[in-house]
Amino acid sequence: MAFVDELHIEARAGNGGNGVVRWLHLKGIEYAGPSGGNGGSGGDVYIRGVDDLNLLARYRGEKKFQAEHGEDGGNRNKDGKSGNDLVIDVPVGAVVRNLSTGEVVDVLISGEQHLILKGGRGGAGNAAFKSSVNRSPTESTVGGRGERAKLHIELRLIAAGGLIGLPNAGKSSLLNALTGASAKVGAYEFTTLDPNLGVFYGHVLADIPGLIEGASEGKGLGMQFLRHIARTRLLLHCVSLESDTPLEDYRTVRTELEQFEGGALAQRPELVILTKSDTRDTIEIQKVLGMFAASGVRATVVTILDDSSVKVLRDLISATLE
Repeated sequence: MAFVDELHIEARAGNGGNGVVRWLHLKGIEYAGPSGGNGGSGGDVYIRGVDDLNLLARYRGEKKFQAEHGEDGGNRNKDGKSGNDLVIDVPVGAVVRNLSTGEVVDVLISGEQHLILKGGRGGAGNAAFKSSVNRSPTESTVGGRGERAKLHIELRLIAAGGLIGLPNAGKSSLLNALTGASAKVGAYEFTTLDPNLGVFYGHVLADIPGLIEGASEGKGLGMQFLRHIARTRLLLHCVSLESDTPLEDYRTVRTELEQFEGGALAQRPELVILTKSDTRDTIEIQKVLGMFAASGVRATVVTILDDSSVKVLRDLISATLE
């Protein structure tokens, strides 16, 4: 099943049941008084966070969600049953936007529920209108209409660290080396089309799809890349030493971070990692490190073919996340 991180659905709360006009019939008294009950309230709609990143894929064939309607009132002052609430599960990290009102709900905790649509209020039966001056009321009211809206659900991963960089920068290979994950690796661009996750000493690391210049405007994998690092605490910025222009590659990614949603991402703590150091000799690597240092950027070097360099990087990441 393909990974889905963005979805549009329609949701409706239940309508309230109608109040009714009824009369109490007693022996010898045909109309002993009003006895029409009130309608039940319509069911509400809630959003609930769950620990399942693939959950949205299940909704691709089910785009309309409806809470139960309230039942009409009954005789002998019996109120109608309220409709059952509807709970829509979404992955933790989802951002749910009500396109009708503009309201936004961030789902950050597993099991937490957020009320997003209110069910209609039940109508009043004729018994509710009885008074000293109106002993035989014949009026009742219909149930209120439940709220409805089109919802946009966008998943933003909650990870301690996000591996970022241009396509083919070695992010997936590095994630596998650091966490023992089994992310797909290939010697071509855009091997990673969906985020991959790995557990690093109790912290979640995310290998985010690579981007190209203009991603902040939606080019390439665009927003799919950027939205998933919106909540990461630490950016692990991978720059391939196979590139002829590593410093320019780094600046390309930084530009996209600065242009996305006001530049908040560019303010996150960052470790710059020069990957694939096995492709260059020591003199060339020192030259690249000097270029970064002259630009005010401190970088570390790693190759997944050298366990000692991976351990050094692992210790550095661990210390930074603590």
